[in-house]
Amino acid sequence: MEILRVEDVGHKYQAENGEVTAFEHISFTVQKGEFMSIVGPSGCGKSTLLSIIAGLLPPTSGRVYVDGEVVTGISRHIGYMLQRDNLLEWRTILSNVLFGLEIRGAKTPQNVARARELLKTYGLYEFRHKYPRQLSGGMRQRVALIRTLATGPDILLLDEAFSALDYQTRLNVTDDVYRILKREQVTTLMVTHDIPESISMGDKILVLSARPAQVKEILSVDFGPGRSPLSCRANRQFGPYFDHIWKELSTDEKS
Repeated sequence: MEILRVEDVGHKYQAENGEVTAFEHISFTVQKGEFMSIVGPSGCGKSTLLSIIAGLLPPTSGRVYVDGEVVTGISRHIGYMLQRDNLLEWRTILSNVLFGLEIRGAKTPQNVARARELLKTYGLYEFRHKYPRQLSGGMRQRVALIRTLATGPDILLLDEAFSALDYQTRLNVTDDVYRILKREQVTTLMVTHDIPESISMGDKILVLSARPAQVKEILSVDFGPGRSPLSCRANRQFGPYFDHIWKELSTDEKS
């Protein structure tokens, strides 16, 4: 079932030397429960595209539909995770997880119980009275994810959400996050500069061209049932997927 439709979306902005077209004629759909990775050259507007989908920024042209409704502002259906976890250092882990509910005015007994259950399910409940500084980088990122999931989004947007982590932690965290998102059946769009990360996590990969960006390709990724990001990296199909995307991006940068 289709949950997200991006229809002929474009974005322009004013720079010192005049108007700049970041991207144009961007169209794609995402099915419920799907994980889509978004890759493209630096400066092609990947993060701006997420901001438009989230309703934080209006498109210059085109429309975005979530569950059949046009996005005209910040949508309660969408959660957003950035590179930094943005945990509040003076709040406990449980208090941080509940913060999103407080902002939305949705801190009901039912939602608080669900937040506690998420902490239990994903191994963080015993740390609920700890503070962010007492947790590792990987654990902090899981807390940030649970804080977002506690608000019950239908779509999660990840903008370079793991890039601040060291390589080993990043591998482990992406494995954890993928497992959580698939279990919770949350539709996800992830912007990343890391091609292996895009392949290992994505059901589909949206490849954008250089600015003004357009959709070069939407690549379906199939590693079979029971996949995980770590197991995908060891799959014999991983290399061909990498070579294909690398060629697409390299060709674009040289042109």
